[in-house]
Amino acid sequence: MPGFGTVVILADGSFPEHSVPIQYLKDADHIICCDGSAAGLIDRDIIPEAIVGDLDSVSEEISARYRNRLFKDTDKETNDLTKAVKWCIAKGFREILILGATGKREDHTLGNISLLVEYAREADVKMVTDTGTFIPCLGGCRFDTFPGQQVSIFSIDPETEISADGLKYPIRKRKLKNWWEATLNEAVGNSFRLDFTGGRVIVFLKFN
Repeated sequence: MPGFGTVVILADGSFPEHSVPIQYLKDADHIICCDGSAAGLIDRDIIPEAIVGDLDSVSEEISARYRNRLFKDTDKETNDLTKAVKWCIAKGFREILILGATGKREDHTLGNISLLVEYAREADVKMVTDTGTFIPCLGGCRFDTFPGQQVSIFSIDPETEISADGLKYPIRKRKLKNWWEATLNEAVGNSFRLDFTGGRVIVFLKFN
């Protein structure tokens, strides 16, 4: 049923290996593939509900077998991940988990991570990798953690003043001019909070 259940988008980066993203894949009610990721998923005997993108990476065999699951988007201004997210939102999904969006090419990885703040305007979206979770934040946010969990904070807008409580190295109304400046921090308890207005921030929470 569109708009209901857990939806996972599998992008065309490195196929997940860590137990956390693999479990998300197993538990998903709906799996949507960017076109380049379909072959790897089908090879693992998992059939996606939909294959979305410009479809230039879909083999003739997959096109023939799953023609009723193909959804072509010819927009030249967006990548296949964005096409898949837009497709999910149009179907009514508002909680979206993205897997396989990192690895292979660093430029694709950076682009995919940065797009999270754009998707966050329309959906509750997270990106899970083999090392942790990227979460976009468009205002004050609270994050569940565990003591000692590694935390990195990336500001898309360098003029945004950010404060953070609950971290080993607190942040007080700081403008993060470069992406490295608030990396490798650490949670001291079971949660921490970010406070800022009018900006776009991405938080990375490392697994154990």
